[in-house]
Amino acid sequence: MTTTSASTANQATLPDDLRLGAVHLTVTDLDRSIPFYESALGLRVARREGSGVALGAGGEDLVVLRAQPDARPAGRHAGLYHFALLHPSRIELARAAQRLIASRTPVSGASDHKISEAIYLSDPDGNGIELAADRSREHWGDLSDPTALGGPEPLDMQGLMALVEGAEAPAHVSPDMRVGHLHLHIGDVEDALAFWRDLVGFEVMTRFPSAAFIAAGGYHHHLGLNTWRGEGVPPMPAGTVGLRHWTVVLPEPRDVAAVRERLGAAGAPVEDRSGGFLTRDPQNNAVLVTARGLTPPGAR
Repeated sequence: MTTTSASTANQATLPDDLRLGAVHLTVTDLDRSIPFYESALGLRVARREGSGVALGAGGEDLVVLRAQPDARPAGRHAGLYHFALLHPSRIELARAAQRLIASRTPVSGASDHKISEAIYLSDPDGNGIELAADRSREHWGDLSDPTALGGPEPLDMQGLMALVEGAEAPAHVSPDMRVGHLHLHIGDVEDALAFWRDLVGFEVMTRFPSAAFIAAGGYHHHLGLNTWRGEGVPPMPAGTVGLRHWTVVLPEPRDVAAVRERLGAAGAPVEDRSGGFLTRDPQNNAVLVTARGLTPPGAR
């Protein structure tokens, strides 16, 4: 088993205080997707413009959906595994579970990862979603040693739901909800790290033979990378349901310029966008890099 400590990384790194912005997804039918994201997840529609809709918790956009009626379901290729909506507390995760129960939304799993607790499900098009709440950092242990973390355990659903026993589920999520991380299917872990670690600037926090979890600022992970669909899977084809792009928000425009310079020097694709730029890894997974105060409206 390979282990890599973030402290041993020897490349330019991203600012510790970055955060993640909106996740942009392709779906096939907004009139089917919007009720799911509202009733099952508790998000609010911020605006709807043509074939796009932006949803959030009352502040910045968290999820932006773009309808493409003829989009094909995802298959055995690179692309989205899931994105995580991070709840600010365990009790907010319990309220999220209440909403899933009340809306009779199927879930695919529920786990205690020691660093966090999580409930897994998919939207009507199969886009993977994790509803999570972090444990405090003193419980994380040595992230660079996968053997110390061990495997996930079943989520203590009984204990979770005891936190909200007798209370009615609120219709909407806490305004402090944010995007916690993104997790991608890729074809080769080392190739992916050559892009996301060496060029973009994330640090490896935990490494397994078939997966890597990378982050900035010592977080457990802002991005997960795995080959669980198979080594060497091809890029996501055009016209497929799934990730359009995710968003990394850096503190200052100069931080954005530094990442852009590294990518450009390496010949990586760079597309100028309002407030920043968009780049794609070797398997066509796209990320928008922007700075605080410059994040463009999400439904564009």
